[in-house]
Amino acid sequence: MPLHQVYKITYPNGKIYVGSDVTGTFTYFGSPSERAKAQIRADHLEHHHDLTVRKQILWESETAEKSETLAMERKLIVETGANNPAIGYNLLPKWRGDSTT
Repeated sequence: MPLHQVYKITYPNGKIYVGSDVTGTFTYFGSPSERAKAQIRADHLEHHHDLTVRKQILWESETAEKSETLAMERKLIVETGANNPAIGYNLLPKWRGDSTT
């Protein structure tokens, strides 16, 4: 069974994206929605020739089912505030102005 991970990407502006990988691919850096990618591009136009991002593994498991990994991803999106537009690029779960969404 491949290693399941939930990771956090930090961009030069300090904003984050939390995602999951169920293939165990070391070089995987996520697949944000088209809307999120557009915002990331807009925020980093000045970095388009030299962009440094940081990937941190927040959680991993050799035995988790995909559903477990996705549940952990959602939990960590909320815990890190990655769905708060002031902090991150995750669009779901929808930010409602508190940490209980």
